[in-house]
Parts: sequence; C-alpha cells; structure tokens
Amino acid sequence: MRFLVIDGNSIVNRAFYGIKLLTTKDGQFTNGIYGFMNILLRLREDCAPDHVAVAFDLHAPTFRHKMYDGYKAGRKGMPPELRSQMPLLKELLRDLGYAIVEQEGFEADDILGTLSAQCKGDDKCFVATGDRDALQLVSDNTTVLLAATKMGRAVTTAYDKETLRAEYGVDPAGMIEIKALMGDSSDNIPGALVQQYGTIDYIYDHLDELDIKDGVREKLRAGKDSAFLSRTLGTICLNAPIDTDPASYVPGPGDAPAAIRLLAKLEMFSTIEKLGLSQIPVPQQAAQAEKQAVVFREERDLPGLLGRLKNEGEAYFTAVFRGESPAAFCFSLLDADGETVAYVPSDCFDFDTFCEAFFAGPWKKYTCDAKELYRYCLRKGYTMEHLALDTTLAGYILNPSSNAYDLLRLAGELAVPVPALACSEVLLPAAQSAAVLRRVSALQLEQIHENDQDFLLFEMEQPLCRVLAEMEHTGFLVDRGQIEAYGRVLGERIDEITQKIYDAAGFEFNLNSPKQLGAALFERLGLPAKKKTKSGWSTNAEVLEELSYDFPIVADILQYRMLAKLKSTYCDGLLKEIEPDGRIRSRLNQTETRTGRISSLEPNLQNIPVRYPEGRELRRFFTAGEGNVLVDADYSQIELRVLAAIADDETMKAAFNNGDDIHAITASQVFGLPLQMVTPLLRSRAKAVNFGIVYGIGAFSLAKDIGVTRKEADAYIKGYLSHYSGIDRYMHDVVQKARESGYAETIFRRRRYLPELTASNKMLQAFGERVARNMPVQGTAADIIKLAMVRVNERLKRELPQARLIMQVHDELIVECPEAQADRAAALLREEMEGAVTLSVRLLCDVHCGKTWYDAKG
Repeated sequence: MRFLVIDGNSIVNRAFYGIKLLTTKDGQFTNGIYGFMNILLRLREDCAPDHVAVAFDLHAPTFRHKMYDGYKAGRKGMPPELRSQMPLLKELLRDLGYAIVEQEGFEADDILGTLSAQCKGDDKCFVATGDRDALQLVSDNTTVLLAATKMGRAVTTAYDKETLRAEYGVDPAGMIEIKALMGDSSDNIPGALVQQYGTIDYIYDHLDELDIKDGVREKLRAGKDSAFLSRTLGTICLNAPIDTDPASYVPGPGDAPAAIRLLAKLEMFSTIEKLGLSQIPVPQQAAQAEKQAVVFREERDLPGLLGRLKNEGEAYFTAVFRGESPAAFCFSLLDADGETVAYVPSDCFDFDTFCEAFFAGPWKKYTCDAKELYRYCLRKGYTMEHLALDTTLAGYILNPSSNAYDLLRLAGELAVPVPALACSEVLLPAAQSAAVLRRVSALQLEQIHENDQDFLLFEMEQPLCRVLAEMEHTGFLVDRGQIEAYGRVLGERIDEITQKIYDAAGFEFNLNSPKQLGAALFERLGLPAKKKTKSGWSTNAEVLEELSYDFPIVADILQYRMLAKLKSTYCDGLLKEIEPDGRIRSRLNQTETRTGRISSLEPNLQNIPVRYPEGRELRRFFTAGEGNVLVDADYSQIELRVLAAIADDETMKAAFNNGDDIHAITASQVFGLPLQMVTPLLRSRAKAVNFGIVYGIGAFSLAKDIGVTRKEADAYIKGYLSHYSGIDRYMHDVVQKARESGYAETIFRRRRYLPELTASNKMLQAFGERVARNMPVQGTAADIIKLAMVRVNERLKRELPQARLIMQVHDELIVECPEAQADRAAALLREEMEGAVTLSVRLLCDVHCGKTWYDAKG
C-alpha cells in the first residue's frame, strides 16, 4: 500500500501565499485552489499513491483548547480571500473522488498521525504538509514531504529517519522534546529555550547539574510547567476517532462532469487539461439527453448544403486550419431529430467553389476567430460577408481578463454542455466547438445586450476584425539591404563599447550574464550595490540607471545593452521576418490587452524603441512601394484630452479647446508663475505630472521620474489636483463607482472587472484603484482609434481604393498610397481620426507624409 496523506489547511495556505491573487471575472479568488491542485498533481506523480486522504481542520475547539485556553490564541486568522476558496476546494476534491477527512475535537495533524500509524510492514505513507510539527511522524514506513519556501522558491524536502537525524541530530520522538523547549510562536505554545540535553524529563530531573548559565537555568525553572504543557500540546495524536480502513481512501470515480463544471466556473481551464478531464463530455440533463443528442457525419453534397444555408438564412460553423488554410469545416445543422455536426473535408472536388460561394453568401455567419477566415479569403480572392457573431471577440468583451477564448473554454464558462461525438481526435475539438456554437452564441448575445455593449461588438470590434485582417494581408515593405547595413554598423559599435568597458574595468567578463556583471561591478570594482536577488546582485535597468550618473562604466553598459537589443531584436530579428515580396506582416492581436488596445507580435512593430536616436533610425527601413508614399497620422495628447472630457474639468477643457500648450499652462498654474516665466524644465515637470496622473502616479514615482524630492513631487501633485478640481473629483468618483459595480468602463461600455478593489490586502486595493482611474481613460483612447481605423478603412475603399491602411502603433495610423493621392489621404485621415467621436474636448492629430516611416513622422 502506498498512502498519501495531505494536510489540506497547510498545503492550501502555502499555495495561497505562494501565488499572486487570482480571480475569476466575477471576483472569486482562486489562487489557493489553483496552487493546491498543482501540488496535488505533483504529489500524485511523485508518490504514485493507491490511497489518498486530504485532512482539514474544523472551525471548532479541539481537545488542546480545552487543556489550555491560550492554545493558538495568537495565530493570525485566515484572510477572507482564502476563506472563500475553502468550500470550493473541498467540493472539487470530492468531485475528483478524493476522501476528505475532518474530525471535531481534533486537528488535521492528528488525522495525519492516525492514518500514518496504520502503515505497517511494506506499506509506505507519504505525509504532505508545510508544518514542521509533522516531522515527529517520520518512521520506517512514513516519509514527511515538507513544503517550504527557500530563496523565494517553493521547495519540498523529503524527510526520512536519516534525513531527520542529519539535520536535527535527533530521532522523530526527539522532535517533540525540541518543540517543548523551543515553543512555537505561531501556535502560542508556552516553551523555554532550545537545548540539546535529551528529553525534558531528564533536563528537569538534572536541572541543577546541567552546564548552563544561571540565567538560562532560572528561565528553564520558571518555564517548567509551560515546557511539559508544550510537550503535551505538541504531541500529535495517533488514535483520532476516524475511519482507518484503507479501502475508504482509494480514490473513487467521483463526479468528473461536476468537477469540469466547477473548474470551468473557476476559470481553471489549464487544470482541466492537467487532470485529463478535457475530453470528458458534460452530459445534458437526462430528460433532454435523447432529444439533444448530436450526430456527427461527413457532408459531400456541397450544393445541397449551400441551398440549405440559403433557406435557413444563417450558418453556424467552425474551421479546422492546416497552416493558413482550412482543411475542413464543421457546420451545426438542426433537424427534427436533433443537431447534426456536418463535416466538410477539403478534398471534396468542388471545395474551392463551395468556399467562395459560402463566404460571399447572404446568410448570417456565426463562428470564432473570424480574422483567420478573413485572411484566408483575402489570400484566395474571396470576400466574406455578413458576419453575425465572432464568439472570440464577444468572449473578449465579456471577459477581458481571460487568456483564451476558444469555443470549448467559452462553453465551460457559460455552462454549456459539450457533447460526446464519434469522430477522430483531430476533428473532435472543431466538431465539439460547432456543436456548442449555437448555445454559446445565444448566451453571449444575451449578455452583450444586457451590458449595453452592442455598439462595442457590432460597430467596433467585429468591423475592426476585417480591417486588421486586411492590414496583415498587405504588410509593411522594408529595405533588407539597409537593415543589414545598419546591423553591421551596430555590430561595430557594440565591439567598440565592449572593449571600452573591458578597458575601464581592467578585466573581461560576460556582459550578457547578470551574475557575472553583478560580480564585476559590485564585488571586483566595489560599486555601491543596491539589492541582491536569489541569483546574485541585481543589475536591472533601474539599478544601473541610478548608478550611471556617477560611474561612466555603468553608462557604457546601458549603452551596450541598448545597442545589443537593437541589433538582435530589430535588425537580426526583422531580417528573419521579411517575406519573399519584401514585406513584413505583423500579427495584430485584438484580444490580448485588458484595456482594449491592439497589440502587435511576430514581429512586434509597436515596440520599436524610439526613445534614442539609434532606435528611431529603424524607421528609415520601413518604406512605401514604388510610386507610393506613407501618410502618418498621430493623435495629439489623446489620453489627456479624454481625461479632460470624461472628468469634465472646465479648466483643462478650456486649455485644449483654446489651442493652448497644455503642459505650459499646467506649469503656470501648478507652480504659480506667469505663462511667460515657465521654463523648459518646469514645462517638462508639468508634462510628467500630466501624463503621470493618467496612470495614477504617486509622489515617490514622480520624484524618481523628474529628479526632485518626494516632498516636492507631492506638492506638484497636490497643486495639480487643486487647479484641476474636476480631475481630482473624477479620481475619487470613478474609484467609488468601480467599487460599487465591480468594474471600470470606457465611454463605449468596454469593461474591466476589478475584484482587487474588494481584497483585504491594501496593496491590491491600491492597484485596483489605480486601474479604476486609468482604464476609462486609456481604454476610451484605444476605442477611439479603433473606430477611426474602421472609418478610415471604409472611406479609403470608397474614395481612394489604391490606398491601404497598413499599420497602427498606439495612437498612430499609417497609410500607404500613390504619391499623387497623398494630400487627399492626409485630409481623409485627419477628418476621420478627429471626427471619430464627439467629445467636449476637440481631438487633434498631426499628419505628415514621406517615403519612409522616419520621414513620415515629420
């Protein structure tokens, strides 16, 4: 027999504090459950048990409390974020078939001891806990797996008799004596000092003979009663009145569908996968099972299928992609007998004809990942019309904090049963996705309407999906030769500065190794160290920037890092991404950020560093095609304008609408100076305050950013909020509103849920408050440029069909067009961007043209 006995309270406590707080969209904390399940899976793999018990404490007095009123009186109570997870964890364990053991009057430790004592002969017992008290249970049959945190990392140490003796110099029974003498502040058990004289019986029988200081002797004498009480309280009971029949602890079948439903509700989809539950269908209610049974079949009558879709006026379908082209489609079809998933393979002789007709057809199309379908249609020369719902985008709007929006995950979140289907493993996900698509779509549309997010989905996100597909399809032309030449220049500069660093240091070391760099700077060269990590001295940018003002070698190291990154990421990296037609096609992700911003990847063109001239040079290599130019339009201070509008601050609104220099005006008002006396330095500080306020900056961070004292920075912020009283009022009101509703939102009803606002942890609360202030501003700015992209693209198609929107970078749009149409394209961009939304503050954008991106930035 191999018996795994888990101290549930101890392990979940370790998990809770070892993982940052995780929550579902609705605010249910899950990090304790998530961490516990990861530990359980590891234990299951390492110990290979055939019997498992999970012991928990009950919230009731034990026999120890009756012996001593002060027992555990000083122990900190369970935080509410963990307490809310305990019943869910127990429910999940039961659903997974594990036995939970609780006994009134006894602690989890006593359950561990009683069950471990049942292991005899060849039996092996593994006790998993984070409490060292359990080390007294080590025996020939019992190994204690002690979870701990060392150097910031979770580790588990296996204690058998030899390990215990090597570390503590005693046998397991001796651990009880040590505990009696040393006490345990977490348990509030009275005790004296740690001694190495055997049992406390011997110590007190020979107290006057021990070779110890008189002061220690008197402390021991005074603590005699406490020491014996401590030993009694600290001894784990081995005969608690619980079921000790091993057969009771063989993991049973449990209720796998219930476990899936609970894990889906907790949004722990990776745990479903790890537990091997992902292919277990959640059954329909028994009364509906026969009626709602789903049939899977192959469909090769493609004209017949098109006729049916035309009659029904709608199509629910998913695609199975192989590379960038669909290998098959799965359609959900309703018949009198129930639902059928019809599989259309790409080897049908008229598959291409079917695709062209299907995508252009007038029927409403319900699907997921529509951008991939748009891209496919663009490559094939098709058009996809009448997208009714993209469940991926709807899922993103409804739960922006999720990390995946596939249909089966959405079905889990919405408690939509996933049917079992008789098809291959390759087709199963797409077939099951098609089978849940109707119900998922209906529930999503219902929630979208309830949240007043119809405009957000149907007028912004879904039209934008097509725009992004077209931008990805077009790509951005680059000059390979110039990139290669610049890479060589950077390589030479890197070699030069590397040698300069070595000469200054007097020795060579690996500049790319934080460990070697830390040792070189702080040990061999003796520079003042700031902080140490588990792997050595910290050499992050913050540390080095602070030192760079006083030590030229550190400034050179920062320069080296910047140049090395430019070369590796933006020269060597970009060269790998150039396609045969000379263009780079970045993927524009619509569902990644919680604020609604679009992100770029493979490669990330939004992250090209422009803070330094060397980074800005990279824009020279992005160019327009033969006979074309680039037109670049960039919103001017859009987030500050949005802030002024949604905060309804009359002073700031007037400054913007009068065309004043907002940073100079702010400096004048905050520092109490006439406008003509505002220096560039004061304007720069006011600019930092303006933009910092949007991100909830505090005095400490502002002081660091602009190089003033914390007191000065605090005065700047207070002065700012005094003069912009509307902003001050907004900062308070928006947090209160978010606390009441559970989310912050943009003017277009995009939400970000903020369970952090209800956390007991003050740092988490503060984070939630910063997000509540920032998200409506940043999110609204992101929404505005999305609307602008949709409208710019529509007008270009109508008026300048040779012009194409090719890139979006934060608040900036880039159009490639024939040189003769540059002025018209610039005017169009300005009109649509400035008119994308009507606010109480005018939106302005700067527009420039040029052959390269560098030139077009003006």
